[in-house]
Amino acid sequence: MIDYTLLSLFIPTFLLVSATPGMCMALAMTLGMTIGIRRTLWMMLGELVGVGTVAILAVIGVASIMLNYPEVFDIIKYVGGTYLGYLGIQLWRSKGKMAITENEESKTNISKHGLALQGFITAIANPKGWAFMFSLLPPFINTQLAIGPQLGVLVGIILLFEFVFMLIYATGGKSLRRLLQQGNQLKRLNQVSGCIMIAIGLWLALG
Repeated sequence: MIDYTLLSLFIPTFLLVSATPGMCMALAMTLGMTIGIRRTLWMMLGELVGVGTVAILAVIGVASIMLNYPEVFDIIKYVGGTYLGYLGIQLWRSKGKMAITENEESKTNISKHGLALQGFITAIANPKGWAFMFSLLPPFINTQLAIGPQLGVLVGIILLFEFVFMLIYATGGKSLRRLLQQGNQLKRLNQVSGCIMIAIGLWLALG
């Protein structure tokens, strides 16, 4: 039910694609820096649902409709980008639930659903992601075989790669936090995290 020749080409292709820095990877690094890897897993869950949704819709042709109506993205992009920018400003000012403080217990108040939604919106609001899936994923589908099993395997591989590299980026963010925390420079650490978050917001809204 699977074309193993296409699969052997697909795996290294999407391995490189997933490893490439992007909005979701930058967000994973920032959250790993500010709220820790365990809490960041909720954002990753939302992002994976978003990526899986985009991949499936790209294969069944919905992406062509979405790409022809960019105003659909505009609303999602601006709302999502504005929200991330707001979080970034709060981080820069060492305020808000994501700000790094000496009292780490405050991080437990961050909404899990909010983190998941943040990841989901970041994944689906990127027109380049839709265009990429629409142009690159279908060629790896053998139309002579059943589409369902092939799509299930390919999407599963995509999500696995995405999760692994987000985990790597989040771990890198946590390591960066330890580096910047030397000398107890919590304000500087919040400013670095805030700058990254603001950049992601601008990237999402204006990209």
